Amino acid sequence: MKQYCKFESALDILIGKWKPVILLQLIANGTMRFSELLKAIPDINKRMLTQQLRELEYNDIVHREVYNQVPPKVEYSISEYGQGLSKVLQVMNDWGEEHIEHMESLHGADRLEKKSD
Repeated sequence: MKQYCKFESALDILIGKWKPVILLQLIANGTMRFSELLKAIPDINKRMLTQQLRELEYNDIVHREVYNQVPPKVEYSISEYGQGLSKVLQVMNDWGEEHIEHMESLHGADRLEKKSD
């Protein structure tokens, strides 16, 4: 049972619809402001983005830099520690693309119709 505990702690970082998307944006684009993340992820709302960024910051995956100026400027980036997730996320993203292609080859357009039923 103990061997699964380490796996679960890794999953806690990635669980949720938005965390992997946020992390992939930061990995691909480097440092981003809150408004840039909102534009890059149009389906997320401000509250959810704030919550997910706070959790990622708490776990030292994302670094939050606050600049003392008016108006306030806050930038987010992958922390040095969080860089270790880059390979994991890329592999998961690649597998996701392959899975979509696989499902389309198996079920074609019917897959999308049945999924929404």
